[in-house]
Amino acid sequence: MRRCGAFVFIAVVATACAKTETPATSDTNSAAPDATGQTRPSTSSATNTMAFKLTSSAFAPNGKIPSLYTCEGDDLSPPLEWSDAPDGTKSFALIVDDPDAPDPAKPKMVYVHWVVYRISASTSSFPENATKSGLPAGAEQGTNDFGKTGYGGPCPPIGRHRYFFKLYALDTDLANLKNAKKADVEKAIQGHTLGQAELMGTYQKGDKP
Repeated sequence: MRRCGAFVFIAVVATACAKTETPATSDTNSAAPDATGQTRPSTSSATNTMAFKLTSSAFAPNGKIPSLYTCEGDDLSPPLEWSDAPDGTKSFALIVDDPDAPDPAKPKMVYVHWVVYRISASTSSFPENATKSGLPAGAEQGTNDFGKTGYGGPCPPIGRHRYFFKLYALDTDLANLKNAKKADVEKAIQGHTLGQAELMGTYQKGDKP
């Protein structure tokens, strides 16, 4: 009888503990699958910061680049504006290239049109033709694939090409970089990029202004 009583007592205690156990608190910051089954971050963990953005008053994102800014026009660098750079930005670097060279149907190389670095963190725009007359003090231009320093506009041999304007926000000023090409800048910004803004425009020879 004593053994039976002990067994009943243990069972009662175990049942009481199970009933009083506090349920696990749900983690409101964890990701959960949505209606499509994809995992998305919860709203509570989303940041409130604005997105780093690059635009041009000369053409819309994914739009046609006016011939004024190409080899068929005056070959001016287009006006650019940017906003909402990440906190801690010390400088910017800009690379403009074309991944569709020489033929969008059979691309073989990425052709570099413009490289600019050591752009002051206080700068938020380039005026039209900045490559020749309007770069901020301290900014340096690298060598493009035309073999020249500065901007070389779209000049596609065949078809409609895409031109990517890529602006990098950096936590360094690339002070030791001189006469750089795209590869040099890309190597120097590794581990120093706080954010990237991108603008793409297209051009095909014969496009109307």
